Amino acid sequence: MTAPTPAPDSALAAFLALLAARRAPRTVDAYRRDLADLARYLGKAPGEATADEIKAWLADLRGRGQAPNSVARRAAAARAFYRHLVLLGLREDNPAAEVELPRRRSRLPRTLSPAEVERLIAAANGATPRSLRDRALVELLYGAGLRVSEAVGLERGGVDLDNRLVRCIGKGDKERIVPLGREAAEALRRYLARGRPYLDRRHRPDLFLNAQGGALTRAGAFLILRKLAGHAGLDPQRVHPHILRHSFATHLLEGGADLRSVQEMLGHADLGTTELYTHVSDRRRRDTYYSAHPHARRQRKDLKR
Repeated sequence: MTAPTPAPDSALAAFLALLAARRAPRTVDAYRRDLADLARYLGKAPGEATADEIKAWLADLRGRGQAPNSVARRAAAARAFYRHLVLLGLREDNPAAEVELPRRRSRLPRTLSPAEVERLIAAANGATPRSLRDRALVELLYGAGLRVSEAVGLERGGVDLDNRLVRCIGKGDKERIVPLGREAAEALRRYLARGRPYLDRRHRPDLFLNAQGGALTRAGAFLILRKLAGHAGLDPQRVHPHILRHSFATHLLEGGADLRSVQEMLGHADLGTTELYTHVSDRRRRDTYYSAHPHARRQRKDLKR
């Protein structure tokens, strides 16, 4: 039933503009893509859709092999759009409100082991301005658990190296202060003294700069980590900025940190989101036990007979 893309919809454009004032750019982009897909499927302005058409669209998504999480996310975008139209009085009903959604599968966060993190950090050793920057970036992502957008959004004044604190702006423009490890503070100090001055050709306030003197972007941070992963003998496709945030949280919990403190350091609004990392810790402990304890190994062999 997929039809040509219809003409631009003013109601949809207004919804996305309002969303941009409240949500992160990545979230807005995801909503834009999801609702554009709905418009293409309908062949008309999505604001005119019926409940049956929304159900048919979601069924089509499943038929295209979309994962349950992706289908649920697109349905959520449609619900938010129609809720906006109802609030403005442009519709009397929300056609996506009663649609049954597929269950989202809770995936455990992927992490690096402490030894793998050390290999990644060691790959950034060097005395060039970019090597000093890369080391500082990795140490900060792992040492403070920042999101990549928070790290590249930092200005020089966002880090207090004397007190080893970093002040960042997270989701929803919420400010939080996170402790900074000694290794991260030293890496940042070296970068600020011997690396950043040679990159700062445009006198920008950003903490992390690229080779041309502009602000380091999210894409730039991804490329840096992939390059370092290759040098460290790790899978470059597996290593990305967020895996260091996952590793930060998991290693804290494995080291005995309490869940509430980790939640605050990560900037999670919901404690349930942080609790996912306890499952990672439990699984790792269980795997370590089964692979290391003599009786556990013998028991597993016996079960196979």
